[in-house]
Amino acid sequence: MGSFEPPVTAVREVVARALAEDLTPLGDISSALLPGGAVAEAEIRTRGPGVIAGCACVTEALRQVDERLEVSWLVRDGDTVAGSGVLGRVVGPLAPMLTAERTALNLLGHLSGVATLTRRFVEAAGPDLRVWDTRKTTPGLRALEKAAVRAGGGASHRGNLSEWVMLKDNHLELVGIADAVERARRWFPARTVHVECDTHAKVIEALDAEVDALLLDNMTPEEARRCVATIDDHSAAVGRRRPLIELSGGITLETIGTYAAVGADLVSSGSLTNSAPVLDIGLDVVVARRA
Repeated sequence: MGSFEPPVTAVREVVARALAEDLTPLGDISSALLPGGAVAEAEIRTRGPGVIAGCACVTEALRQVDERLEVSWLVRDGDTVAGSGVLGRVVGPLAPMLTAERTALNLLGHLSGVATLTRRFVEAAGPDLRVWDTRKTTPGLRALEKAAVRAGGGASHRGNLSEWVMLKDNHLELVGIADAVERARRWFPARTVHVECDTHAKVIEALDAEVDALLLDNMTPEEARRCVATIDDHSAAVGRRRPLIELSGGITLETIGTYAAVGADLVSSGSLTNSAPVLDIGLDVVVARRA
């Protein structure tokens, strides 16, 4: 599995659920009207520029509907397309091809939209600030959407609540940073400890607790720059590796460039996965014939 590809088990599960949604209870009654044995050749075409993600979902949708359907890809996840053009070709029985069409295109268009928006964020952020995603994903599609973010040039944040300890403002209402971090070290010693800080004072508390990563939340570029300087000075003074620094909170495609020079490592945005426009992709039958 490449870094841009979601786990095959996730692809199979998502595609199976999507097909069940389309085919329960009576199946594809429109395609059932086609002449028996009809075969076709079709092109998967994009209608505009973008970054491709989700090819495995198309291949799996075709396979699950009818293993006689074959797709030949001219692109792979992570490839950029400049405009309208052919992404791949499908050959096989016409009726099952049309049954699989919408499931395949829904996933390909959505995931390519995520990859395309991510690429725009990556380009706007520049080379010194990495872009990563959040858990603000479509329920059931997290592994696929995070793979699409990687296809767009971004990086993956934690995949679920078990991957590492992330202490946000609501967690810290009744438990202080020092106490929460100490508990995390005692109960989950192998986990990264990541603390959200929305003030300079909280940054100092988190540094004293020796956290692994800090999230600078809802700060202006000037506030973030001050906090990064404090983190750098503290790390140099104690001779400890600098914690990972994440920026988040209301940072948009229009403003991300102003944060590129503050000295942070990463910027996260839920919009990558919850607000990405779909890339317009269609399936065009170019040859169809009766058996």
